[in-house]
Amino acid sequence: MTDKISTLDMTYYDWLSQRRKSIGGSDVSAILGFNKYRSPYQIWLDKTGQIEIEDDEPSEAAHFGNILEQVVAEEFTRRTGIKVRNDNKMHFKKEKPFLSANIDRAVIGERAFLECKTASEWLRNEWTDEEIPTAYILQIQHYMNILDYDYCYIAALIGGNKFIWKKVERDQELIDLVEARLTDFWEVNVKKNIAPAIDGSDATTDFINQRYHEEGSEELLLHRDTDEALDTLEELKESIKQLETSKKAIENDLKKKLGEASANTAISPKRIITWKTIATNRLDARKLKAEQPDVYEKYSKENSYRKLQIKEIE
Repeated sequence: MTDKISTLDMTYYDWLSQRRKSIGGSDVSAILGFNKYRSPYQIWLDKTGQIEIEDDEPSEAAHFGNILEQVVAEEFTRRTGIKVRNDNKMHFKKEKPFLSANIDRAVIGERAFLECKTASEWLRNEWTDEEIPTAYILQIQHYMNILDYDYCYIAALIGGNKFIWKKVERDQELIDLVEARLTDFWEVNVKKNIAPAIDGSDATTDFINQRYHEEGSEELLLHRDTDEALDTLEELKESIKQLETSKKAIENDLKKKLGEASANTAISPKRIITWKTIATNRLDARKLKAEQPDVYEKYSKENSYRKLQIKEIE
């Protein structure tokens, strides 16, 4: 059994506020490092109330995902004969109420639920055969853990014209691993307010740049361990430089072979290699500024960003 509260009459802001008090399904992949849009650091800031709750209008992708959720649910019933209904509840694991679940649909007559997804055509390969995107695997196993179900269903509309559905069995080994990690995150990072380590993901990079985009005026004194980290950074830069040189050497060798054979395509036992001309049109800003300064000025827009520079003290 689980504890649960109704979300039927909640405003979007109230729902976000309540969600902040526990770890939900969409948080799991971020905490475990499998989400390219959010990082453990961002989740920590949210759960500890260090960032404002953003109840702005959802993105177009999220907007249409919400609209198409009902379409996916209805198509699932049409194809399978399995009836579902709205749940409108937030469920909490009784022994660990900091773990929560918001399922898309409850399955009528079964101890199961249905998750409804939409995906871009570019992500079709993530759904082939028995494959399911990792973030969704973690989400539904998390939900099965909280609801104590042995299986669930997931359905997806891909590219607007491809519908698939799958039955997913409970994976207790994965559930145990996930729950242990989530428990550690809540008990250590959230309750003790200890920040998780900053990682190098694009999600963290973008978030840090956006959160601290305004330049400060103070001077900060750092400890010796910072110099040790920067020494490592220099070593990594040199390694990257060497790897980039090695990469270009292999690419140049391929170009040489294609060029000597007057070929634009080559075939190896495992790959097809092409070297073809790609034409693009780019605005010549320098010429426009020289010949049409008024037009250039009218359509110019100043962009600014903070650049991180590191110099040796002489």
